[in-house]
Amino acid sequence: MTGKRAIFEEVGAEQPRNAPPKGGMIDAKPKGARRAIRAWLMVLFALVVVMIAVGGLTRLTDSGLSITEWRPITGAWPPIGAEAWQAEFDKYREIPQYQLQNKGMSLGEFQFIYWWEWGHRQLGRVIGLVWALGFFGFLLTRTIPTGWTMRLLGLGVLGGAQGAIGWWMVTSGLTGTAVFVASYRLAIHLGLAFVILGFIAWYVFQLGRSEAQLMQARRNREARLVSAATVLIAFAAVQILLGALVAGIDAGRSYPDWPLMAGGVFPPEPFGLTPIWRNFFEDPGLVQFMHRTAGYILFLLTLAIWWRARRSPNRATRFGFNAVLAMLSVQMVLGIAAVIYQAPWHIAIVHQFGAVILWVLMLRARHQARYPVAQSVRG
Repeated sequence: MTGKRAIFEEVGAEQPRNAPPKGGMIDAKPKGARRAIRAWLMVLFALVVVMIAVGGLTRLTDSGLSITEWRPITGAWPPIGAEAWQAEFDKYREIPQYQLQNKGMSLGEFQFIYWWEWGHRQLGRVIGLVWALGFFGFLLTRTIPTGWTMRLLGLGVLGGAQGAIGWWMVTSGLTGTAVFVASYRLAIHLGLAFVILGFIAWYVFQLGRSEAQLMQARRNREARLVSAATVLIAFAAVQILLGALVAGIDAGRSYPDWPLMAGGVFPPEPFGLTPIWRNFFEDPGLVQFMHRTAGYILFLLTLAIWWRARRSPNRATRFGFNAVLAMLSVQMVLGIAAVIYQAPWHIAIVHQFGAVILWVLMLRARHQARYPVAQSVRG
């Protein structure tokens, strides 16, 4: 004989006695291999950082045009034997860089620049392989968290686009009278590398906490500080592109005085090329002036945002913006040293690596403002 039913109980709704209440989404158990995917992304992050550094050294050693063909699969094997090396050298001797700049180069000197470019391309293949093994491995085992499949796939798409843009960049120096790649193509290539690095870093930050923790933290986000950090990151991206233009035409070696340029605020004859738009990409003085000026503006903007972040109630957020200001100060000193000493390779590559650190710290500071870390009442 069944017990009496409550007057408002639905017929047929059997509720087990002493059953715990069902929780909502915020109480749900985390799904997917978040820790494993985060570790995989950190490996990708390290590889991309090394890729940016090797790319910078490839440019500084004028090695980028030493391989005149794009063979994504067969190009993984370097020349083997004297005949194969001579064939590669003969291809290089047909392009403008050899005929106008390196005429008379020995086979040994060619091999030096060839290995730099081969290593750069090989590292790109390694990154692609690491991404593919990780992505398809997590996909087949169905351990990708909900909502993350397209994000992780997008990294692979961007990586493939980066390889194609790299070859598009190289082709600009294989014909005509150019002895270097086009500076604006170099800027696009480097800019996309920073975009990829930024996405990976952001995903690592996201996976460092559970979805429940992120949802709770977002309720306390500092909207104005998040918006200010977004503006800061956007302006930093512009500065990175300007730095790539400087590197593309060796503009950093043109005016080795600071804070003036050849004794004046503006470089002499900054608009000597026609049509006039070419000066913004190809005139060393004007390009270096733009990079310097953008650096000053970026510093003042960072200082203003840092001053605002000092009032944040979250200690981790304050520390994040302190780190940005500190690293930007170091980066400015490195930039001035690069100018004064005419951009030797060791200062130039440290300056480029400093840009990577600063970029990630800016993203970290924005993440801290958007998802504040819980702290005790005492702070």
